[in-house]
Parts: sequence; C-alpha cells; structure tokens
Amino acid sequence: MTFFQPDDTLALWTILVGWAAVSIFLEQRYNWAAKISGAIIGLLGALVLANLKVIPTESPVYDAVWGYIVPLAVPLLLFKADLRKIWKESGRTFAAFNISAVGTFLGAILASFLLAKFIPEINKAAGMMTGSYTGGGINFVAMSDAFQASKNQVNALIVADNLNMAIYFMVLMIIPTTAYFRKHFGHPYEDKVEAADKAAAGVAGQTKAGSYWGRKEISLLDMAKALGSTFVIVFISTEIAKVINATEAPELVKGIFGSKYLLLTTITCALATAFPKFFGEIRGAQEIGTFMIYIFFVVIGAPADLKVILLQSPILLVFCLIIVCVNMLVTFGIGKLFHFNVEELCIASNANVGGPTTAAAMAIAKGWEDLVLPAMLVGVYGYVVGNYIGLFVGTWLATIF
Repeated sequence: MTFFQPDDTLALWTILVGWAAVSIFLEQRYNWAAKISGAIIGLLGALVLANLKVIPTESPVYDAVWGYIVPLAVPLLLFKADLRKIWKESGRTFAAFNISAVGTFLGAILASFLLAKFIPEINKAAGMMTGSYTGGGINFVAMSDAFQASKNQVNALIVADNLNMAIYFMVLMIIPTTAYFRKHFGHPYEDKVEAADKAAAGVAGQTKAGSYWGRKEISLLDMAKALGSTFVIVFISTEIAKVINATEAPELVKGIFGSKYLLLTTITCALATAFPKFFGEIRGAQEIGTFMIYIFFVVIGAPADLKVILLQSPILLVFCLIIVCVNMLVTFGIGKLFHFNVEELCIASNANVGGPTTAAAMAIAKGWEDLVLPAMLVGVYGYVVGNYIGLFVGTWLATIF
C-alpha cells in the first residue's frame, strides 16, 4: 500500500512534472547537481519516493508518459536535424553502437554460463536482457512475448533492470568528467561545452546546464508550430506503424518499417532536412522536448522496488550487472583501440542499455548538442537489431541449458 494510489492521476502527474522541474532547477543552480545531472536526480528522486511507499511502482500515468510524452518529445528534439550536416557524427556513433552491442552479446552469454544453476529458464532471461540492452525497454517487451516468459520472471527482471539502469546511467554521466577517461580518451564535445561555459562566465548562480539552457526569445507562434508539428508527426507515424504491422509482411519488414520510433525519427529528419528554414527556426522546441524527457527520467526510477530485488530476485540484479559491466568493458576497451571519443562511447553504451530516449537525454543533459540526433538514430537502430540478437541468444542458450 502506498500513500498515492495508481489511479491518483492528478497527484502522480503533479509529482512527475514537479520533480522534473525541481531536478532542472537544481542542475542549473548547483554545481554538485550539475555533475550528477538533472536527469539522474529525477530518476533517483522517483526511486526514493517509490521505495518509501509514497508513489506506486506501476500506474497508468507512467504508461501515459511512455505512450504519449516520449513520442511527442522525439520530433521536438529533431527539428534542427538537417542530415546533410551531421552524417559524419552519426557514422562514428553508429560504429560505436555496434561495438557496444557486441559487449551486450558477450555479457549475456557470460552471465548465463556463470549463473545458469541459480536462475530458472536462464535462456529466456538472457534473450530478454540481450534485446533490452541492445536498444532499450521496447525490445524487452517484444522478447518477453517471444519467449513466453512467466509473469514472475518478467516482473523481477523489470525491477532489476530499472535499478541497474539507474546506477549505470549515473556512471555514464560521470565518466566524461573523470581524470582517467579525460587522459586516455579524446573529449572534444566536453571541451566545446567548457569553452561555451567560459564564454558565459560571470553569470551568478549558473552552472554548465544553466549556461546551455539560457533564456531565449520565444513567441506564441513558435509554441504553436512546435506543438502542432510534433502532434501531427506522432499521429502520422503511429497510424503508418499500425497499418504496416497489420499486414502480412515479413517480420523483418515489420521490425524496420513498423516501428513507431523509427518512423518518428525518419519523418522528422526528412522534414528537417527538406525544410531546414521552417523547422530549424522554431524556437522553444528543444526546451519543450527536453522537459518531456526529464519527466521520462522520473518515470524510469519509479518501478525500481529495492525490497522486491533484495528479497525475491537479488541474483537477477547480479545477472543484469554482469551484462552491463561486460558491455562497458568492451565498449571502452575496443573504443580506445579505434580512437573513439569518450562522449561517443558513452552515448553508444547508453543507447544500447537504455534506448534512444535515454541516450538523447544524456546528450542533452551534458550539453553535447551535436550528439543528440546520432543518439536517437543509433538507439532506434537498436530497436530493430536488438530483437534479432535477443532471439538468437535465447534460442541458442535453450539448446545448452
């Protein structure tokens, strides 16, 4: 029993939006909060509230954020995504993503061999987590259905996954600021943000995030263009996805062209590239989209019930942790050999583990504006390939265990 019930709609929306706002305020006002990032503060705040039984771990309100807020945020963040200007950056991040995906694949296999005696039907858990950690939670849902996993196993893995993501996202946010990684990896995006910081120096009570998200002139027409355009794009993308998924087309075709997020990204990028003046000059779109993403981060923390993990499925947390640790080692180890920048590797690993929304949110929170679109693109690519990799891993391990 929690203080607020799952159907306390207005109260829960107030908490989600209010804590997202507080997280942004702290990030822009205090250096300690800026180092952690408002995104992680939002996530941890919800985690604490959920485990103190203030808010529920499941609610239709959270589903609404996944179903409406996140899709609406995607086009808003891509209105300046003129593909002609960013192909080089996307190409490097795409390569880094594939390196990171190999890390997930190897991590799932290692974790399965180490923990097979302790986890029933470990092939199903491995398939679900391979899919999830090669593109995000949408793949987890697809894999749980494909392997017909039990409800208990699915719920336990969701809880372990969310807590694990919360910890790992914090690690990824901190990595680019540490002396070791700055010494051994290139960090041009951090340098660019720091240079902008110095240019904006002297503004009292303002952090890096405060400088990046400084006040901008915006009109009512800008708001109308931004929200009107994103609603139209989301509606069209959703309807096209429904039509494609209702056909008898091969699963590969459905996986590629029936993904709502792939369609959202493709349509928005096509429009932004074809009409750069119209979409590129809409003010306030990035700010609105980013606030929506902060709300999403708050929702990520809500399902992480620590009591459930500690009492019912601590071994699953270890299972997820092994996969993520191998992903990190492979990503940064091979990435170092091929001279990738630390920011590209952080985004690639984030896109694998969390998907396009968390990767884009990280790029925004860190001020790496040139990596926002690449983060979104490689994350959506993970939606497609993650399911096939997950199916392979789960099916193959079923023949062994």
